[in-house]
Amino acid sequence: MDVKFGVHTGLQNTSIAELQGLWRRIEDLGFDWISIWDHFYAADATGNPHCLEAVASHAALAAATSRVQCGSLVYSAGYRHPAVLANTMATLDQLANGRVVLGLGGGWLQQEYDVYGLPYGTAGERLRKLEEYIQCVRALLTEERSSFSGEYFSLHDAMCEPKPQQARLPIWVGGGGEKVTLRICAQHADGWNVPFVAPDAWAHKAAVLDAHCERLGRNPAEITKSVNVGMAFTDAELVEQFGAMANYVRPGVFTGSVQEMVDKAAAYCTAGAEYLILAMRAPFDRDGLERFAAEVLPAIRAA
Repeated sequence: MDVKFGVHTGLQNTSIAELQGLWRRIEDLGFDWISIWDHFYAADATGNPHCLEAVASHAALAAATSRVQCGSLVYSAGYRHPAVLANTMATLDQLANGRVVLGLGGGWLQQEYDVYGLPYGTAGERLRKLEEYIQCVRALLTEERSSFSGEYFSLHDAMCEPKPQQARLPIWVGGGGEKVTLRICAQHADGWNVPFVAPDAWAHKAAVLDAHCERLGRNPAEITKSVNVGMAFTDAELVEQFGAMANYVRPGVFTGSVQEMVDKAAAYCTAGAEYLILAMRAPFDRDGLERFAAEVLPAIRAA
C-alpha cells in the first residue's frame, strides 16, 4: 500500500526529555510524521492539568528530529490571535528546515476555556472563528501585506516577516463535522485529519469532503487526507493508554493480530487515506510501537 505513517504524541503526563527520546526513536523506526496537540489540560476531560504547552513542544520536536514532518493536530483557533501563531509558525519552519505542517481546529475541551477565562461560544461560533483564522494565517504566511476584516479578527496592512522556509506551509483542518468543518477544509486547507473513526465512517466523511470540493470547484486531490488511529495489540494496552476513553476511541484502533491491523489499514487506504497516524499518549507503549514498526509496517507496505 502506498501510504505514509506517523505518530501523534500526546503531551499529558510526560516530559520533554521523555518525548525527545521517543521522537528520535520514532524517526529512526522509519515513520514519516510526528505531531503534537494543543491543550492546557489533559485531553481526556478528567480535569488533570498535567499537560505540556503546544508551541514550545512543537519547537522541541523540530529541534529533536531531522527528517520527519513536524505537525500539529490541532492548534485551537480560540487560544491565540492568528497573527501570533502565523509568526510563530514562520520561525518554527526555519527551525525545522521546512518540515512544519500546521493543523488548525475549532477547539472542543471547554474546561480549558472556562478556567482561563477564554470565550468558548457555540459550535457555530467556534467554526466561524476557525474559518476566519485560517484565512488570516494563510495570508500572513504568503502575502507581503495582509488585510482582513471579520467578525472575530482583523488585519490592517499586516506583515509577517521572515516567511516560512516553505513557499506554502501546509495548513490542515482537523475535525469531522460534515456540514461546516469539511466545507471549511475543502475551501481553505491543504490537508484533513479526523481521529478515532472506523474505516467505513472515515470513508463516508472523505466522500463528503470530496463533494464539498466539487461544489467549490476544487480538485479533491489537492487535499491530503489522514486519520489518527490508536494502536494496542491487546485490550489491556488500550485501556492503559486511554482509560475511560477506551470505548470511545475503539472504532479507530489498530488492534488484534498483525493481519487484522493490515486489513484495517487497507480499508482506510482504499477509501483514500494518505497518512495513517498512530495516536499515542503516556504511558507510551514503546514495546508496542517497536513491534508495530517491525511487524505491521512492513506487512502493510507489502500489501
